[in-house]
Amino acid sequence: MSTAQEVFQPGSLVRARGREWVVLPENREQVLRLRPLGGSEEDATTIFLPLEPTPPVPATFQLPDATKAGSQTAALLLRDSLRLKLRAGAGPFRSFGNIGVEPRAYQLVPLLMALRLETVRLLIADDVGVGKTIEAGLIVRELLDRGEVERMTVICPPHLCEQWQEELAAKFNIQAEVVRTGTAGRLERGLMAGQSIFEEYPFTIVSLDYIKADRRRDEFLRACPELVIVEEAHSSVRSGGNTRHQRYQLLKGLADDPNRHMLFLTATPHSGDEEAFYNLLGLLRPDFKQLQGVNPADRKELREDLARYFVQRRRPDIREWQDSTVFPDRESAETTYALTGDWKQLFDDVLHYAREMVKQTEGLSLLKQRMSWWAALALLRCISSSPAAAAMALRTRLESTEEESEESQIALLEKQASETVLDGDSEETLNQDESVPAGTVEDTAALKNLIKRVDKLKGPKNDPKLEELISQLKDLVSNGFQPVVFCRYIATAHYVAEHLQSALKRAGVEVMAVTGELTPEEREEKVHGLSEFAKRLLVATDCLSEGINLQNLFNAVVHYDLTWNPTRHEQREGRVDRFGQPSPKVRVLMYYGENNPVDGAVLQVILRKAERIRKELGVTVPMPSDSNKVMDAIMQTVLLKEGSLVHGQRQFSLVFDDLDNEVDMAWESAKEKAKQSQTIFAQRRLKPEDVLPEWEKAIQVLGGESDVERFVTRTAERLRAPLEPTKNHFRFPLQHMAPQLRERLAGVGLEGAIRITFTHPAPSGVEYVHRAHPLVATLAEHVAERALEEEEPELAARCGAIFTREVKTRTTVFLLRLRSQLMIERREGNRFVPHRTLLSEECLGVAVEGSSEPRVLPEKDALAWKKLESARNMEPAQKAQMIEAAKATVEKLQLPFSQIARKRADQLLADHRRVREASDAKGVRYDVKACLPVDVIGIYVLAPAVTF
Repeated sequence: MSTAQEVFQPGSLVRARGREWVVLPENREQVLRLRPLGGSEEDATTIFLPLEPTPPVPATFQLPDATKAGSQTAALLLRDSLRLKLRAGAGPFRSFGNIGVEPRAYQLVPLLMALRLETVRLLIADDVGVGKTIEAGLIVRELLDRGEVERMTVICPPHLCEQWQEELAAKFNIQAEVVRTGTAGRLERGLMAGQSIFEEYPFTIVSLDYIKADRRRDEFLRACPELVIVEEAHSSVRSGGNTRHQRYQLLKGLADDPNRHMLFLTATPHSGDEEAFYNLLGLLRPDFKQLQGVNPADRKELREDLARYFVQRRRPDIREWQDSTVFPDRESAETTYALTGDWKQLFDDVLHYAREMVKQTEGLSLLKQRMSWWAALALLRCISSSPAAAAMALRTRLESTEEESEESQIALLEKQASETVLDGDSEETLNQDESVPAGTVEDTAALKNLIKRVDKLKGPKNDPKLEELISQLKDLVSNGFQPVVFCRYIATAHYVAEHLQSALKRAGVEVMAVTGELTPEEREEKVHGLSEFAKRLLVATDCLSEGINLQNLFNAVVHYDLTWNPTRHEQREGRVDRFGQPSPKVRVLMYYGENNPVDGAVLQVILRKAERIRKELGVTVPMPSDSNKVMDAIMQTVLLKEGSLVHGQRQFSLVFDDLDNEVDMAWESAKEKAKQSQTIFAQRRLKPEDVLPEWEKAIQVLGGESDVERFVTRTAERLRAPLEPTKNHFRFPLQHMAPQLRERLAGVGLEGAIRITFTHPAPSGVEYVHRAHPLVATLAEHVAERALEEEEPELAARCGAIFTREVKTRTTVFLLRLRSQLMIERREGNRFVPHRTLLSEECLGVAVEGSSEPRVLPEKDALAWKKLESARNMEPAQKAQMIEAAKATVEKLQLPFSQIARKRADQLLADHRRVREASDAKGVRYDVKACLPVDVIGIYVLAPAVTF
């Protein structure tokens, strides 16, 4: 028995249920999936043939009614609507009609690299804020729309799950389920015995901490989708420690399947740990691990091969794409406060107390020495942060665990202290413990006195650090900036936010604090809540320094507490200085105490040295692999060398003796490793001339920013709701639309007067309207439907005629809709078998000269109609006569129109084969077949104006 799809091929026209439809791909027997002629795939319906009272029959597209002629503008509006509503457009990429973001041309580089690989294994290591999520999403959407994968998962840190879910849904139309401890139970309910979540739900986002456990890993390896994205990949490839081992074993198990597509995302692929870096490369292809031990003279071929799998661009690399809309200018400045009065005296007394703690343990056990060492450093860091953090540190004792061996206690102490006192190392995720660490090891009268004094020094009157911050923020706000103030500890964040709320209330600034106490969902809700306020200020801990996008709401960063890790420093600033920042400028302020010895040591030992290397190499260098020397320098300078800090011209001079040389050597080693990595793994990146032609082909078929602006502007005018221009955007009064259209727009969340722009990035509070935006899709469908029904030719017309001096012979422009079947076959054994049939559509304007012997002119963009001026009015009867004469030539033109359709189908096939070079090697074969006859959507006659 023939299936429905054998009788009605995808792309063919049928008449069913009293109307015409386009047949969509569908593999089930006796089932037809149909889309209305003027509708979208969202309007598609499925019918079961045995239950239809009247069987569907083949149909042909009717020519336009010559009595329903419209203007030239109405003709162009129809052409734009049909073009912008395409979701399965022809061209080199299948996915561009299904994405809700207009990527920049440079973001296509990873996509083209991926499509040139047999099995996609790609390390995307672009700078913070360049757009790695968009680049990965493009690859996923393209492989899905080409039918090469059907399931995918994202493995990421828990706090990034919701952000990935939102990005995939909003930008790539992929509805994914989050899988972690709190959601797995719900998702597992209703599954059959032995069935996995990852088999039932095709698109998932799984928490790394949830899935790495041994008892879950084996099940995940069995049921894992064929495409995996690994976010923050650098944190999962280090050796040592059970957690790190579990992460790496999970990824290695996934990578052992040679057919699994994997995308690894990280801004820091080489973080100073050689073994971790080569572990990461080994996940791309096992032999890349050999680069670690291969003689430089022998590694050239392998290194060149790696360039096909590894893309890493710094921001300066993006400049060659000459895209001025990508990144803002970052204005970095420093400002200081001075410890004065009672606060200065208290700080000196706390410093003396901390030094005494360390001295009292001289000669005692190593555990006692390390406990006092860490407690002292914690106390000094907290008092440098805020009175609130200092008070908690003074009240919290660091105690030993007697049942453990001293060696075990020391190891545990070092681990906990590095997370609470320091900022962790750069290979791990930077969302670490934000609680105030223990700052004492014993109770003394001196300690009680310090606690009593610190509680009295809260507030700007007694806290010079807070007082100066308020002054700086008032200046930033008055200059139109929306700042994020980063603090190290939760106690400090709440303290700062509380006083800023009072200080900035009269200026109308809404202040909000977001810390690691909140769940990722609660953090996101609070941040988005600030979008309602014209003036906003966010106080945050480093729970927001990684992975969270803040660029749409904020454009300034203040480091209230200095970070002790340059990677975290860059991550903080990268939350606002990133792709999509609407402000042309981003302000960054580094804030420190000019006579605070702790800030001085951190500046001199860490931040100044890291910044010097960053300027020299153009990349942020992580902490040296032997970071103990750096930390020892800070500890010994602050705790053991009284009087060693000298202030002058806001610079610090440290006396390190031999230790100073060791610190310099450690940083030099980090610099050399980074420089060597840049040299060894420099890649043959695709250049603009390699990518832009593919980009331009996609825009030509689907429409770009200028096409969207023209269409929305003209549609609004014809629907009697013209756009109202303002300083940097438009106001679109949707309430003036007809009730039926208002209802459709409300269904996609658009009501009342909305603020829009057609240029990326959009100002805060303004929606960027691109070709896949719900506003464009809804308007395009409405215009196309009304035009095809020929009820409102004044809105969009299928036919028309004008007199013009631009032509010497009567010329007719035919608006054609071309449909092609893209057939995908996969190799099974020694033969290829059908796998999937996709539908491709394109709108094309074709000019034909003459009528008795019509001649098709060389291909010309239909936008040329826009340039033709009408010489004089034409009577309606004369218009109808000319249109009828043009309709009579359609039968003669079927052969040349079919030839055009076949030529475009061949071009489509060539495009698909070219960008997916590895498809044949992988056992995937494409073929394209034009659906005939071609639909003649519009007929527009250009008659030569006779000069009297």
